[in-house]
Amino acid sequence: SERFPDRFYDVGICEQHGVGLANGLSKGGMKPVFAVYSTFLQRAFDQLYHDVALQGASVVFCIDRAGFVGADGPTHHGLGDIACTRVIPGFVVMAPRDGEELEAMIRLALEGDFPAAIRYPRENVPENKEQRSAAPLELGRAEICRRGEDAAIVAYGVMAGRALEAADILAREDGLEVTVVNARFAAPLDRETICRVVSQHPAVLIAEDHSVRGGFGSGVLEMLAQESSPAAHVALAGAPQQFIAHATRERQLARCGLDGPGLAERLKTLLDAAAR
Repeated sequence: SERFPDRFYDVGICEQHGVGLANGLSKGGMKPVFAVYSTFLQRAFDQLYHDVALQGASVVFCIDRAGFVGADGPTHHGLGDIACTRVIPGFVVMAPRDGEELEAMIRLALEGDFPAAIRYPRENVPENKEQRSAAPLELGRAEICRRGEDAAIVAYGVMAGRALEAADILAREDGLEVTVVNARFAAPLDRETICRVVSQHPAVLIAEDHSVRGGFGSGVLEMLAQESSPAAHVALAGAPQQFIAHATRERQLARCGLDGPGLAERLKTLLDAAAR
């Protein structure tokens, strides 16, 4: 807004108008980027569907405050944006695990000829503690961050870091080796990678900081059903179907079993059930 005032529009809390304006800019040959809180984008579902996707507009939606938002409370939790976007034909829906991946996704969206939704949370950019380079970002391709034979966690967005923490806990305390997948995309899903991981492990946990209804995990189960892939050993870890009370974001994640220790406990329970 300071460097390019002629290229910046503050629409206040008029999200429907903002999405409609972005459509018009796209049709005028521009590449609009709409920055918006996750919870408030829900107000503009009609415009996302009819004004952007149906019109073939190439708009980039940078969806901030995705997932739990901490002390802002129930009005601001972004627990429905995946459900709102992945059901719309033509939308590319993605979530980065860290800052480097966020930049890569924005570049991918800017260079692509499709509407794109990129979700990221209200938290500090996580440190990349792994001594390796991330796999290059490709449209609709997941990344395997860690390999193990005992179980697997397919994580969406910043949940990949918590999944890696859970894998460390299970290796240290229980001697279990866990595969961790950074899904990257909710639409299109990486069918090949996810189906292979599901078929090769006795217990698979799908982790996201979003409602379990209609979210990334629901999309995975839909895909497995389409592929006629057995899924009795697959469980979803996400936000419960209730309004979440005030607390820090980390405490909210912990209460819902979505931090590292919580995911580790969920996976052990799933492994115990699979063994019976």
